[in-house]
Amino acid sequence: MRLFKTAVAAALCLSTACADAAGLRLIKVRSDGGPPMQIAVWSPCAAPAGEFQLKTSTLPGTADCPVIGDKLPLVLISHGFRGSFTGHHDTAETLADAGFVVVAVNHPVDTGAGDMSRADTLAVLVERSADIKRAIDYMLDAWPDRTKLDPGKIGFFGFSRGGYTGLVIAGANPDIRKATAFCDVPYRKPSCEELQRNELPAQAVVHDPRVKAMVIADPAFGPLFDRDALKDVTIPTQLWASELSGEDRITEINPGYVTEINQALPIKTDYHVVPNAGHFVFLAPCSATLAAKLPNVCTDRPGFDRVAFHKELNADILAFFRKQLDVHQP
Repeated sequence: MRLFKTAVAAALCLSTACADAAGLRLIKVRSDGGPPMQIAVWSPCAAPAGEFQLKTSTLPGTADCPVIGDKLPLVLISHGFRGSFTGHHDTAETLADAGFVVVAVNHPVDTGAGDMSRADTLAVLVERSADIKRAIDYMLDAWPDRTKLDPGKIGFFGFSRGGYTGLVIAGANPDIRKATAFCDVPYRKPSCEELQRNELPAQAVVHDPRVKAMVIADPAFGPLFDRDALKDVTIPTQLWASELSGEDRITEINPGYVTEINQALPIKTDYHVVPNAGHFVFLAPCSATLAAKLPNVCTDRPGFDRVAFHKELNADILAFFRKQLDVHQP
């Protein structure tokens, strides 16, 4: 994997709509019969950098800043188990500062900011992709600045369960019955009982051909995908794996799963293995307050610099989406 070069910092500002700070707004997207879905929208903004105050934290960003630019590319972000739209805010800010509109969703079924009662059920495997489609529908059909978007340039970034979500959105058809692979543990999740009773979700997984390129990191639920399940995933894909995620004792995650996905995909991916890294390195660097509250998530292996890594990660993601979505620099 390439080492981060100082020149990347300057390159991050080259785009069709370079901005001084990312605009940020929170929106509730309604659904048919279900709870509203919280999304965060970052966008190119000409205002000076500001701070966006949340209930328990502060993010860089300018609230409700007018969107600048036209024919802007759109990127969706999908979090992992118990995550939220804040988990990859630095990636969203990087893309928005470079002229992208970025939407991070709070998946109602398993966001840590909501009701987690169904987070370990089979519903996760079908509802998450539907959430992404709903967010895209909203942005293209109802978002007040929808005329500034280019509907032909849509990308996706997903981490952990979000990586699983990306594969499904891109055309994968997981074999949900194979989720029994995660049941041979002392704590049996509700999904294991559903499988034992043969109570599979009635809802089908959702694909969305409007997504033209994706970046996925440590995708979860690898055993649900074999070569046949992945045969229709043909969009350009950048795939990231953490070398030491197997040591993190997360049932759904294993570097071997990512290797097998990479080998089974019908397309050649832009594949990166991050050395000396655990699963959570893909989350934004933690503040001191968050590090004290969640040391397991925020503490990396000795010698690993998450801040430096994220500069490289975000630069690579930006370059990938620029190339694959045909976003030209001035």
